[in-house]
Amino acid sequence: MNSPVVLAVFGWFLPGGSYLLMRRYLQFAGFAALVTVTFVAGLALGGSFRWPQAAELAGLDGFTGLFFQAGALARLLAGAPYLLAHAAGGSVGFLQGRVHEYGTVLLTLAGVFNVLAIASALELRKEVR
Repeated sequence: MNSPVVLAVFGWFLPGGSYLLMRRYLQFAGFAALVTVTFVAGLALGGSFRWPQAAELAGLDGFTGLFFQAGALARLLAGAPYLLAHAAGGSVGFLQGRVHEYGTVLLTLAGVFNVLAIASALELRKEVR
């Protein structure tokens, strides 16, 4: 049986990858498709996955700045789709584009879905033991 650290790291890198290591192919396919399609839809709507710069957070209170940074961290948790998009340089600015809010929410949801997949696989691993 794979260690929890290996499951978590591989699950982060490849959406649903924790299930792949556990030989649960249907769950892997479902989460891989969900995270990837959600991330691609967010990019198509002009969502930003960049880390907010200090100038973009100027004038906001500390809590709101942390909130925006937490959203950027959630987008990073999408794993391989985030890394590929970042390598391609596909992000517009932090707050640019016509429908960036919808796109950014979808990018954030992709990261949250990936974390849920990892947590679910780790919980399932405990039950199977």
